[in-house]
Amino acid sequence: MVEMNVTRLHEFIVIIYALSVLFYFIDFLQNNRKVNAIAFWLLAFVWVIQTFFLLLRVIETGRFPILSMFEGLYFYAWVLITLSLVLNKLLRMDFIIFFTNVIGFFIMALHTFAPGQHESSILTGQLISELLMIHITMAILSYGAFSLSFVFSILYVIQYDLLKKKKWGKRLLRIGDLSKLDHMSYVLNVIGVPILLLSLILGVLWAFITLSEFRLYDVKVLGSFFVLLIFSWNLYKRVVHKVQGKTIALWNIAAFLVLLINFFLFGSLSQFHFWS
Repeated sequence: MVEMNVTRLHEFIVIIYALSVLFYFIDFLQNNRKVNAIAFWLLAFVWVIQTFFLLLRVIETGRFPILSMFEGLYFYAWVLITLSLVLNKLLRMDFIIFFTNVIGFFIMALHTFAPGQHESSILTGQLISELLMIHITMAILSYGAFSLSFVFSILYVIQYDLLKKKKWGKRLLRIGDLSKLDHMSYVLNVIGVPILLLSLILGVLWAFITLSEFRLYDVKVLGSFFVLLIFSWNLYKRVVHKVQGKTIALWNIAAFLVLLINFFLFGSLSQFHFWS
């Protein structure tokens, strides 16, 4: 019972850590101090809980907990989170902070869900199943964000053409302002990209733990990373090269079509994505 409660708390930490990574990604793109503060305090909460368990382990064993693989993973994740918090306060290095936390998230997830560290084989099987559920849930949430972003891009193109052809009327007013449509499409992509990234990390982790013959060149795996790359490229063009308007809307529509191909076609060709 105690082991189950501790495991549930570690799962909760992984979810909070994922939210922190999401907010750090938003701050990385938008340089938003309020979002950075939210990300920092979420990460600080994770650090406090991790530190508590680390000290508890020291008291229980009478030694520093680094002598096994799983103890080492936990300490490694703790070190990365500590460094990230320090960097966040001392330096404005958003790129480094974000990717440090992506690595930390992977290590923390590996420590939480990997088999072999739990006494009960039933608990191990349940955790692996829950890892798959979290992976699928996060993937669907990211797809939902991309879908709404696609809708806003479609509306942008329609509104743009109506304005260019000077077709005034109620339909023009009901679609909405071009700048708002463009902004909402961008915001939803900002949310979708890090969620998909974390979902893929958990998915690869689940596959390595569960499947005896998992290969990264599975068509659905490659397709999913390609989808992530395309939407990331759209954000890069938007943030770095300031590409906006109809051009980025059309690229976003094309990216969503690739997502649909990956979901329906590549999913049916995959060796293990049966749920697709």
